[in-house]
Parts: sequence; C-alpha cells; structure tokens
Amino acid sequence: MLKIGVLGCGRIGQMHAANIAQHPNADLAMVFDIFQPNAEMTALRHDVSIASTASDVFQSSEVDAVLVATTTDTHADFIEMAVAAGKPVLCEKPIDLSLTRVNECAARIAGTDVPVQLGFNRRFDPGHRSARNAVLNGDIGDLHQVIITSRDPEMPPRSYYETAGGLLRDMTIHDFDLARFMLDDEPVEVFAVGGGLIDPAMMKDLKDLDTAMIIMRTADGKQCHINNSRAAGYGYDQRVELLGTKGMVQSENKKENEVRKFSSKQTETSAPYLNFFIERYKEAFDAEVDAFVTSITTGTKPEVGFEDGWRALILAEAAYLSISQKRIVRVDEFG
Repeated sequence: MLKIGVLGCGRIGQMHAANIAQHPNADLAMVFDIFQPNAEMTALRHDVSIASTASDVFQSSEVDAVLVATTTDTHADFIEMAVAAGKPVLCEKPIDLSLTRVNECAARIAGTDVPVQLGFNRRFDPGHRSARNAVLNGDIGDLHQVIITSRDPEMPPRSYYETAGGLLRDMTIHDFDLARFMLDDEPVEVFAVGGGLIDPAMMKDLKDLDTAMIIMRTADGKQCHINNSRAAGYGYDQRVELLGTKGMVQSENKKENEVRKFSSKQTETSAPYLNFFIERYKEAFDAEVDAFVTSITTGTKPEVGFEDGWRALILAEAAYLSISQKRIVRVDEFG
C-alpha cells in the first residue's frame, strides 16, 4: 500500500484525502493544513495523524508520497521539498503564478527521477479522454479544430480574485493543458481578447478579467478556440468539440440524470448541469489519483508532469501579452 500525505485540507484537499483513503492500493498517512480546524476535521474523518509542519510530512518515514493541495504560492516550494526528500508528488495547478519562479523550480529539480505529477485532472475525464481517443484512432480523420468551452456557474468573491493570480493563470490554465492534450501538439501562436463583462467595476479595480476568448494555432495549422466566462446563468458549462476531415466528436456536460420533460409550455427541459468542478469532474479526480498511484507502483513516468504545467503557464503568459498588445503572440517569444 502506497502511503500518501496530503498538504492542504480545504475543499479540494478534503476530496483528495477521501479519494486516497478509498483507493485499493493506497493509504492516507497524514494530513497538514495551516488552518488547524480543517486539518482536524480531515484527520478525524479518516482516522489519521496531523503533521505539525509541512516539513514533517516530507520527512516522515510513514509517508511514501505527497499530494499538494495548498495555496498556489506554496506549490513550487513544496515540489522542491518533495523532490529533495525523494518522495513522488502530485501537485495541484499551477506550479506558480510566476514563470520565473517555475523556471527556478525546474532548474532545482532537474536531473532527478522523482515523479512529479501536475493536477490537470480534466485529461482524465472519461468523456474528454474518449474524444481524444477518437482522434488518435482515426475516427474523425485528420484533426483540424479543437473548441473548448469552460464557464463557471457564478462569479467567485472578490477575496478569491485578489489571490487567484488572474483568470488565465487560474481558470484557463486547465484549458491550455486540455488544448495541448487534444491537439497532441504544441501551439505556436496565440491571440486573445478579454474583459470585464460580468463585473466591470471590480475587474477594472483588480486589473483582471471575467470573460475571455483565446485562439491558438499549431505549426501545421491546427486551430484551437477556448472561451471562458466566470458566470453562466445556466450552470457549470464544460464542453469539448473536435472537428476532423471525416467528422466530429463532442464531449458534453454532465447532469444528475438524462430525463427530458415535454409539456404544452416547454419542450426538452432536463436536470441542471452538475454544479461545479468537484461534482462535474468526480470521475476525473478519481482517475487522476489512480494514475498517480499506478505510476509510482509501476515505476512509470506520470502522464501529466512538470513540463506540462510549465507549458500551460507559458500559453497563459502569451495570452496576457496578446491582450495587452492587441496582437498575435508567438510562443517562442518566451523561449
């Protein structure tokens, strides 16, 4: 049994702890959170110990691997600490909000064979993965276009915006990784537009975005369109569409059930979309932890690693530059 320590016991950390505890080949070894009540609640729920400090998790002989679900500003530090301790690490996205800090982290862990997996869980969603497999199997011919729709159900509070690091680094970072996954190629050009359409005053004050569209192109001409909104009045909207020379494949939203109702006043009404990311991507989060455990126990390289987090952040920075300079940005401008 792989013994895993969890750092960070907020909403997503509690979910990860539960998934580890339920995994047939893993045990939840200990937890840590700077907010003691969250650590106590998680530890009590799973009957595990609480580490006094984050360092205790990395140094404990009772921990084989770590999962990092703390605030973004700690991610790079904890990745470095995990690698230094020789413990495989699954870290939530992004590695850091600063590309300079990510490059420093890359240099410090270079040359090690300690597995580092990034928390881009959407790659593991059954629908999204089936759509990609349809392309790889030639079901829709040569891929020409990838369209990713990602819209949150409602605006987060101002306090969230103040620490999130910007729409493109916080929210769209998932879509940049998913785009690379679906294209099976690297975008070389990025054009983006964004604005504050939902709460113009707050976005202007915080110099942030609540709405954005991004167009990317690969070297051989494949196109990708990402559209983001912080508030969709009809629910959490998560869709992917792939167009090829022989057809199209779509990965759609999920609902509690697929019942459709018809009456004299309305047609085809159905249950709302699953509310938010933990509910919508439950299967993906389960599969993500399973992939982490499997890569360690089999000695294989994690499917989504440090470089994927680095490349996704570069695309975010390219998109920000495109918005500010109102031009197409080449990705190689970032080295």
